[in-house]
Amino acid sequence: MPCEKKTYQSGFTVARLEALEGAIAEGVMTVRYSDKEVTYRSMSEMLQARDLIRRALGIKKTCGGRGLFGGVRITAKHSKGLDGCE
Repeated sequence: MPCEKKTYQSGFTVARLEALEGAIAEGVMTVRYSDKEVTYRSMSEMLQARDLIRRALGIKKTCGGRGLFGGVRITAKHSKGLDGCE
């Protein structure tokens, strides 16, 4: 019997990740996307959810250090360019 390759489809979407990251940036605990609404208990819980969604979607950090909420930090090298991700 041949081995079947099965693809796992998660319910996570980029739109849901963007909604969560937007709420994190605004400092609000309730996230709305489509016709759904989720209220988190803490910022820590939101950050854990964000990391889980990123992993499920295969989104990886490509460079630099962590920013305030785990994002990529870009630092100014001088007034005519940036030292960060390309």
